[in-house]
Amino acid sequence: MPIRHQKILAAFVLLVVVVYIGLFFNRPGLAAPLLQMTPFPTPTPGPDGRILYKVQPGDTLLRISLVAGIPLDELRGLNNLTGDNIVVGQEMLLGLGGPSVVTPTPGPSPTPTPVLPTPTPKQGAGMLCVMLYNDINGDSIRQEEELSLPGGAISVNNRSGTVSLTAETGSTEEPNCFENLQEGEYAVTVAVPEGYNPTTATSFALQLNSGDEAHLGFGAQANTATELEEPSQASGGRSLLLGFVGGLFLLAGAALAVFGTRLMKGK
Repeated sequence: MPIRHQKILAAFVLLVVVVYIGLFFNRPGLAAPLLQMTPFPTPTPGPDGRILYKVQPGDTLLRISLVAGIPLDELRGLNNLTGDNIVVGQEMLLGLGGPSVVTPTPGPSPTPTPVLPTPTPKQGAGMLCVMLYNDINGDSIRQEEELSLPGGAISVNNRSGTVSLTAETGSTEEPNCFENLQEGEYAVTVAVPEGYNPTTATSFALQLNSGDEAHLGFGAQANTATELEEPSQASGGRSLLLGFVGGLFLLAGAALAVFGTRLMKGK
């Protein structure tokens, strides 16, 4: 075979070998796999404010640091790591944030309840009867024969200042009564007439309720000067009466004497 033909044959064989080798190494089954990156879920703060990330397959401490934007040293400090070894499923603390905001699910709106004004309770009324009596024996207890003492004064006032009543006492068996008094706290005060000394307290506070009929008694006794005046006046009156009666008897005696004298002369 000529040399020229041998060179052509050798070149052809070399070409076939090169093509064969190229096809062999470029088969799909022998192609180098591409690097697949594990998706990095965006961590959100939990109810306690901590931002946690669970390590996924293929994660490294460096990758987490780069993706999360946290310096490697800070990431180690947050998780108390002395090296870069981490395992799949390990929870990594990335920082602290505010608690996650929970959007409430809108529900049916409650029907507003109308607010009605509270009715003001109507006040009732009561009656208060007061007697300033002549405490003859001075025992501070009224007996049946101890009547109202004339010349005194009674004052009735309530705490709110809406009631202010006064009355003068007279000589009677009945007390001074104040009707239709609105319920509340009252102060009752008496003033004894001149010449008398009180034998009881001269003021009293009481709670008057609706429908009550309260009775209060205040006593006063004549002082020494008044007691001395009263007997003298009484004795003077009796003397005048006796003198009048004696005069009548004298006139009657004189008339009988005159009538007897005329009768003797007629005989």
